[in-house]
Amino acid sequence: MLFHSSLRKELSRSFGATLVVLVTIVMTMMLIRTLGLASKGSVNPSEVFLVMTYTVLGYMPTILSLSLFIAIVGTLSRMYSDSEMVIWFSSGRGLADFVEPVFRFAWPVLVLIAMFALIGWPWANSQTQGMRDQYEHRSDIERVAPGEFRESAGRNRVFFIDKDTPDGATASNVFISSVERNLQITTSARSGHVETIGDARYLLLSNGQRVERPLSSTELKISEFQTYGARTGGDSGNSGDAEPARSLTTLSLLRKPTLMNLGELAWRFGMVLAGANFVLLALALSSVNPRVGRSGNLLFALFAFVIYYNMINLGQSWVSTGRYGMGGFLLALHGGTLLIGLAWLAKRHYNWSLLPRRAGRSPANESHA
Repeated sequence: MLFHSSLRKELSRSFGATLVVLVTIVMTMMLIRTLGLASKGSVNPSEVFLVMTYTVLGYMPTILSLSLFIAIVGTLSRMYSDSEMVIWFSSGRGLADFVEPVFRFAWPVLVLIAMFALIGWPWANSQTQGMRDQYEHRSDIERVAPGEFRESAGRNRVFFIDKDTPDGATASNVFISSVERNLQITTSARSGHVETIGDARYLLLSNGQRVERPLSSTELKISEFQTYGARTGGDSGNSGDAEPARSLTTLSLLRKPTLMNLGELAWRFGMVLAGANFVLLALALSSVNPRVGRSGNLLFALFAFVIYYNMINLGQSWVSTGRYGMGGFLLALHGGTLLIGLAWLAKRHYNWSLLPRRAGRSPANESHA
């Protein structure tokens, strides 16, 4: 049908262009943020683009929802401004008749939003968290860059090397300063290499000197060695910290319904429900007076999107703290938004007026006047 095909074709063009623009903006922002984390030592500099990619994938539910919302509002607002909607309304089409073709266009996007929110979001977060943990728990010799002073994993030692080999396991002119057992210990050696002994990794130094000074006195103890071993940190085992809720799969969250997990579930399910509500809100908010312009209407539509999205994030914290239950919050926010969208759409379709219309003055009254 011409009505359905023309509308879906224009929605597709608008959605594609909006998605490309938003993805480019988010990638630029995430690149700047990831570079900042890399400069602070939280992310491996060689994995910056990989971390950025995972982060953008995690934000795809929001990007897709906003792209769909802007595409519908922008397309229908243009049709109002160019009087195309007047032609469709004159041919017997009402605003409610746009619901079917719009949802037929939007349902693949809604499926993608559900997949990214329920599956892609936790997977991307787990990958990013795994890379950060692996980089954080790397051995001390791997932390050191030639010509730079670096702290150890436990922040109780400072390492310095003059240069290292390409494999990163052997170094020359090693300097270590540490505080152990109320002793200020300074160790220097001509060379060192890493060996794994049991579950720990050790830096074996060769041809060096060790200086010990008590913190409470000025006495010095100097000793020379041919071989000396120092533990470099970064055990091979995993850390005992609990995995954050955002990195857990949706099935794991359902199996362990703690407050934090329920808050995360409220956000994931909320993004899925919000995607459908955004379609209805876009239909209701797209009405534009051709004589006024559509800039004000677009600003109001984006303002509504921001409020709705912030309520989803705020509700996550409310559910996580036990202030509201997950089911009650989802029903109140998304069910209420659905009712508001349907009521607003019905008002636009039937041209209801919130205020009673004033009756015009009759010609007879005007003649008496």
